[in-house]
Amino acid sequence: MTQPARKTIVLWQPYFLGGGAEAVALWMLMALVNDYDVTLFTLAGVDLAHLNAMYGTALAGDRLRVQALLSPRLTRLVYGLIANLPWVRLVFMHWSIRRFKAISDQYDLAISAYNAVDLGRPGLQYLHWVHVVEQPRQKAGPMMKLAMALSQFSETNLKANRSLTNSYCTAEVVRQTYGIDAQVVYPPVTTALDAVPWADKENAFLCSGRVVVAKQTHRVIEILAAVRQRGFDVKLYITGGGGGTYGWGYERRVRRLAAANADWVRFYCDLPYADYLKVLARCRYGIHHKPEPFGISVAEMVRAGLIPFVFNRGGQIEIVGAANTDIIFSSGPNAVEKIVAVLENRDRQAALRAALAQRQTLFSTKRFSQAIAAAVATCLAPAAPSSPPQPKEHARK
Repeated sequence: MTQPARKTIVLWQPYFLGGGAEAVALWMLMALVNDYDVTLFTLAGVDLAHLNAMYGTALAGDRLRVQALLSPRLTRLVYGLIANLPWVRLVFMHWSIRRFKAISDQYDLAISAYNAVDLGRPGLQYLHWVHVVEQPRQKAGPMMKLAMALSQFSETNLKANRSLTNSYCTAEVVRQTYGIDAQVVYPPVTTALDAVPWADKENAFLCSGRVVVAKQTHRVIEILAAVRQRGFDVKLYITGGGGGTYGWGYERRVRRLAAANADWVRFYCDLPYADYLKVLARCRYGIHHKPEPFGISVAEMVRAGLIPFVFNRGGQIEIVGAANTDIIFSSGPNAVEKIVAVLENRDRQAALRAALAQRQTLFSTKRFSQAIAAAVATCLAPAAPSSPPQPKEHARK
């Protein structure tokens, strides 16, 4: 008996330059390749073996078709430009959207793993934040208007998509921005590491993520310097890349500050992933100063058994749990007080570790994959037939 043809899916992810958005895209593909014919539509060819090693996936060329727009000899040049020049990134992104829209009708379902997008037809989109790819035309700058003209971007088409997002915090912003509802599907945490017993961990804090002004890395150093002045001999490990050409000034500032406190601060820039996991595993605590739509580095800390201290706005509160108020701070001085209170109370440390351990499964790859598979199945389900109009009864005379 002939097997029915498998449904076809095309997923748009403009580029792979590192970060949590890549993990989402790759695990979306993992959730789908066994049941559908899946094509990844992207700017440049991808090294699946490298990405699998980075994010714990097991994607293979015999199950995933990759449609790349650029010649391999141009990949390094273009990636270098889009990593450092926002306007170049914008133009290439919308050029890829234009090309994607031209072929999306050839598939049963079109998906964006990279925010809200005009897919050329109603599809499925995963939003990490709002106005990442586009902006309202009345507020857009000249380059954004040019890029949106290149892709012939339609906000009407964007709003016609079924939407998923990374946190309830982002879902509310999506509703306020676009007037659409988004289902929350927490991103998967892909860290695979050997657990280090609490007693064997260092009395150290981890600050992870890009070293840019928005992350307020310098304030983390200031907060922990004040903690040390209160008599706690803690260390700080800063891990993450810089902010590209436009962020070099801030990165240099953080480097100078770290060097001035070299006896307890270590700055690892662009650390290989395997080495990052080793640093992550040996820390007892984490600290994250920036309000985030989600905060994948905070989720990694929770999965690795750290106690992370986070700012009191943003999706990272959903990661640690709003009830765990001892690790949610409102300002630098408040962070110092909360950290000191936890450091001096071993019973409170144990209670926090137990509470955070219960939250680890919220960010599992299994939970994420099941939610994606269900959302895709809903999109592909045949529409229920509409009921025929009922004849009106004539009033009796």
